[in-house]
Amino acid sequence: MVAREASLLLLLAAPLTLAAQELTTVPRVDLDRYAGLWHEIARIPNRFQRRCTARTTAEYSLLPDGRIRVVNRCCTAGGEEISATGVARVVDAQSNSKLEVSFVRFLGRNWFYGDYWIIGLDPDYRWAIVGAPGRRYGWILARDRTLSAADRAQCDQILRQRGYDPGDFVDSPQQ
Repeated sequence: MVAREASLLLLLAAPLTLAAQELTTVPRVDLDRYAGLWHEIARIPNRFQRRCTARTTAEYSLLPDGRIRVVNRCCTAGGEEISATGVARVVDAQSNSKLEVSFVRFLGRNWFYGDYWIIGLDPDYRWAIVGAPGRRYGWILARDRTLSAADRAQCDQILRQRGYDPGDFVDSPQQ
């Protein structure tokens, strides 16, 4: 009976161990290559994108002070285009793979930064996977509006390796 209870305890603790595991980022990001337009292929649903139903994009441009301008756009169910402009700052200058993003500007400064960690990146910068340490947020981005089945399978494999469940991601329509 003790062995059975210990096995059950290990089974219940396994997801907690995986969730507590440090989220690994890519070793290096060239921010000049990362800048530009990205199409959202899939995301973990979140409250701040609840109105986005199609054509979700993120556009990044480098600012002279080292920060990154972020413009997120999408279309609502009614066809209205909405956007949010923010700023990202590099947290880990050695790798450039850990950033923080804020979309709240008040009294001349940005507030309420959220983690934006690049956890997967195609060598040619054709696709990227973005996450956060708590794994409550995640995005698959691509330079094109679609991602091949092979590339999506590779992204799903990276997500699993990083402690995410690819089934938590919903596809983002681009038409």
